[in-house]
Amino acid sequence: MSVEVRAAKIDEADAVVPLYEWLFDPPGGRPPQWDPEVAAGRLREAIAATGSIVLLAADLDRFVGVCTAYLDLHSVRFGRRCWVEDLAVDPERRSQGIGKALLAAALDWAAANGASHLELDSGMERTDAHRFYDREGANRRSICFGWDPLGGPG
Repeated sequence: MSVEVRAAKIDEADAVVPLYEWLFDPPGGRPPQWDPEVAAGRLREAIAATGSIVLLAADLDRFVGVCTAYLDLHSVRFGRRCWVEDLAVDPERRSQGIGKALLAAALDWAAANGASHLELDSGMERTDAHRFYDREGANRRSICFGWDPLGGPG
């Protein structure tokens, strides 16, 4: 089967939100503040913005992958960064080149939009994803620290 990778359309945001379940499956987890309606609004914003893209992999009449990428900062050390926030493939369709096609499309979009590099983070337990990133030529690793959510008790 042939998979098409393309930019999402605003009217597809509600259909894209359920794809995030693939990220929540073990070894992932649902963020405590996850709200599908809020997520759909944020997807519409990302689709409409010039500094971001929501990429979809479609096979016939269904989505089999999603990737969001953002031009998010201009680093003094490295230049314009493209950040991949979400990259997910239908678990039943993994290892079929879909993630590779989505990542390649994100890299192409980043380069075309002036990015000097692309980064993402991945949970320590996502060893399958780490092998994939290594195979796809990632040449740098780091450990990300986060404070989430902000403004709450604590």
